[in-house]
Amino acid sequence: MKIAVISRDERHLADVMRMLRARSPSDEVDHLGGGVARLSMLGDEQLPDVLVIDRPSVGDGDLDLLERFSAQHPRIACVALSEERDPEFLMQAMRAGIREVLPSPATSASLNTAIERIGEKLERRSQANGKVLAFISCKGGSGATFLATNLGYALAASGKYKVALIDMNLQFGDASLFVSDHKPLATLSDVAQQIHRLDPSFLASSMLNVTPNYGVLAAPSDPTHANDVKPDHIDAILKLARRHYDFVLLDVGRSLDAVTIRALDHADQIYPVLQTTLPYIRDGKRMLNVFRSLEYGKDKISVIVNRHDKGGEIKLKDLEGAFDTDVSITMPNHYDAAARSVNQGVPVIQLAPASPLSVALVELARKLSGEAAPEQQGGGWLSKLRPRKA
Repeated sequence: MKIAVISRDERHLADVMRMLRARSPSDEVDHLGGGVARLSMLGDEQLPDVLVIDRPSVGDGDLDLLERFSAQHPRIACVALSEERDPEFLMQAMRAGIREVLPSPATSASLNTAIERIGEKLERRSQANGKVLAFISCKGGSGATFLATNLGYALAASGKYKVALIDMNLQFGDASLFVSDHKPLATLSDVAQQIHRLDPSFLASSMLNVTPNYGVLAAPSDPTHANDVKPDHIDAILKLARRHYDFVLLDVGRSLDAVTIRALDHADQIYPVLQTTLPYIRDGKRMLNVFRSLEYGKDKISVIVNRHDKGGEIKLKDLEGAFDTDVSITMPNHYDAAARSVNQGVPVIQLAPASPLSVALVELARKLSGEAAPEQQGGGWLSKLRPRKA
């Protein structure tokens, strides 16, 4: 766990940090200078799992600051060490988001017991956290990268979810270009080469931030570095990402090898992406057969038909017959909006929120997140993305 300690008393601060480090050398224990007010300056990568506050002062407004901080970061467990035990203080502490109030000065026994309880809760919560969704092209040019990157933006646009996209097309991946015109500072191969440093902060800092809650871990910039990424690296990265992101999207590309199959093993849902032409259908059948040989159940596979034309020669029922599976996800063909989005490196939902493609992506994001559709005048996700009139 990542634990931060706040105290105005240097001796108390040193004692608490010593006890915490002795409890578990694997925990990352640090302190915050400047008291509770310093919390407002922390970036996402600096946020701890557990915050220990020594003797928070009601008079100095510590509990008011903590209440605002806890509302913004409900996943952080707060523990207070206090000499005050009266019911009024305990009620204020509870309202401020403090989960445990322990006597101050702290003892190893009481502090360790509280941290153990929090650790167990965090472990249970992490096991039930983020969904891993894998997008794979049945044939080159299917639009899988476009859909994965823009769906990630749609999921993050509500502001309720943390979203990560990992570009698994190790030799020729360019997912970051679809949603940003900035160059990634690090790539998946860089993370793999420094896997011993892997923690939430390192993973977050290696991503290109599209929005504050949507990051892309880019593919290696040099195809020769593809071999730096091993299946065990994917295990470690995805297990960590699942604990710290609500949605982890994988742009698998088209190749099936030991690394990409390991990623697909982790996926809760796999989305083969194709178009309604015979070459796509032929390659799609081959891919589905591979998935069956890997013993992926039908409920794990959801075919996406991209650039769908209801009046096309090949109908959805023809696909369903050929694949022996239902096709429940279709994306409309709006080439102009998609092309402008890719050329400018701007998510299509931001660039053309009224496009039928944008509407379909937002609807899919709602379905995946369980969000209810907004009322007609409610101004849902799309309204937040449309530019305001002057």
